[in-house]
Amino acid sequence: MTKSQRRRIASVVRYGVLTLWALGAFFPIYWMISTSFKPDSQWFSWPPVYFPAPPTLSNYLNVWFGAGQYDVTQYAISSQKPLVSMWNSTVIAATSTFLAVLFGSVIAYGVSRYRILSEARMFQLLMLRMIPPIVVVAPLSLYYTAVGLVDTRIGLILVYFLTTLPYAVWMTKSFIDEVPREVEQAAEILGASRWRTLFEIVLPLVRSGLVATFLFILILTWSEYLLALIITKTQVTTLPDSTQSA
Repeated sequence: MTKSQRRRIASVVRYGVLTLWALGAFFPIYWMISTSFKPDSQWFSWPPVYFPAPPTLSNYLNVWFGAGQYDVTQYAISSQKPLVSMWNSTVIAATSTFLAVLFGSVIAYGVSRYRILSEARMFQLLMLRMIPPIVVVAPLSLYYTAVGLVDTRIGLILVYFLTTLPYAVWMTKSFIDEVPREVEQAAEILGASRWRTLFEIVLPLVRSGLVATFLFILILTWSEYLLALIITKTQVTTLPDSTQSA
């Protein structure tokens, strides 16, 4: 056997093994997708139905728009409304993130330019975010019940805003530190107030950092599950809460 033949055989064996591995890895994904298009009578049928016959979109319609039960069998579906939960998640996450970035930028500017918080206080501020949510969820739930914020968007927005504010302060401070003070001094010489200098000079110069901070906090608030599970009941459900409850 020549060297080229051995090389060809090795290539065939290598690609054959990789093909088998790919089939094994992607088969669960295919099975999940194909099952979503099967009628409910074919979900647990034996022998298994590998191709939906006929394919149907009723499963997606039932999940996203709600239904009582399936026709052929008696599999009940979740009463959650994913579209409503998605809208709640969008409003809650976007609002709390915007507030955290806004107030965090103002506080970070004060820390960067006027040292309103020492390094020890900044570390303590960050430690607030390190507290496990399970530690505060019980007293927070009792307090929210007393003030009437349980199962409301405002309640979740306040919690997410306060828990992500330390991240906003720390992240935006690092960006504001890079802005030369001479830029602000020039604006003050031209008659700009301190607030105008902040919102029209400093923050536009660090807008890329603000966008990065916004996206980071948005991901945290969008995917948060435990607080949303305890504080909300039925009126206001977020998408992670709805998905886990389904």
